[in-house]
Amino acid sequence: MASSNFVDYVKIFCRSGNGGAGSAHFRREKFVAFGGPDGGDGGTGGSIILRGNKQFWTLIHLKYQRHLFAENGEGGSGARSSGKDGKSIVVDVPLGTVARDADTGEIVCEVTEDGEQAVLLKGGRGGLGNWHFKSATNQAPRYAQPGEEGREGSFILELKILADVGLVGFPNAGKSTLLSVVSAAKPKIADYAFTTLEPNLGIVEYRGYKSFVMADIPGIIEGAHEGKGIGTRFLRHIERNSILLFMIAADSSDIRKDYDILLGELAQYNPELLDKQRLLAITKSDMLDEQMMREMEHELPAGIPSLFISSVSGYNIQKLKDMLWEALQKENA
Repeated sequence: MASSNFVDYVKIFCRSGNGGAGSAHFRREKFVAFGGPDGGDGGTGGSIILRGNKQFWTLIHLKYQRHLFAENGEGGSGARSSGKDGKSIVVDVPLGTVARDADTGEIVCEVTEDGEQAVLLKGGRGGLGNWHFKSATNQAPRYAQPGEEGREGSFILELKILADVGLVGFPNAGKSTLLSVVSAAKPKIADYAFTTLEPNLGIVEYRGYKSFVMADIPGIIEGAHEGKGIGTRFLRHIERNSILLFMIAADSSDIRKDYDILLGELAQYNPELLDKQRLLAITKSDMLDEQMMREMEHELPAGIPSLFISSVSGYNIQKLKDMLWEALQKENA
């Protein structure tokens, strides 16, 4: 994974800009012996801002830029001239990015929409110039406010992929093959476990002019919620999928048990995942005949729509699309 272009976890250090100091200036003009206070305000320090950008799919652009320092605001000057505000740093991130405080783990902000902006660290306020402090009893204040200091901190940015349908299954269950058949995505496919080491997205065209997004999530194994296998590294991507399509191979020794294990891993990672719509696809069904399918139907988990499919032969692929589209319409309604 060291050479992968898919980066969904980075730690960055940020510092917002200091506010500029207010000016303690007095008016000085020819023929004006005692000009009053006219010191301007200091400029506001620059902020650190995250902005959602639908053109971004990874956090790789932050992998080698982990220190972000915004500009300080400039100090005020005479004639009530305010100092220039410090330039903020706006960082484009993929939709679905979550920012956490690196020390406490607390969520600071989430960016889920294109163009949405979230302030990670706000810049310091500029100080007030001395003309603000003029009063009937103090006609010539010789002081002004200093600028407010900026803030700093370390943050962890995590990407949770946004997709309509998330593929959930054990390694080598046929998830990547299905994605390659129903979309233009070209995930790595091979006959061994953990072929997929990073999520893949594909746009599935449905009956000509409609479409939905499908995500191939790296395989889950028993104990994944505790960090086994690829562990929790990719379980978080399932949180942002509208519908979960469980995929279990037809040569499984116990389909119901495998389904319970997958469901249990999701529940132990995040119980809220159980609230999502679930469908079940029995993959690699080209090795079965009609009689075997009828016999296996009695062994399938109850209460979940199921379908036998084969990505290689195309068996029931269109029917699967119909099921997914119907479920998405139900979700949207």
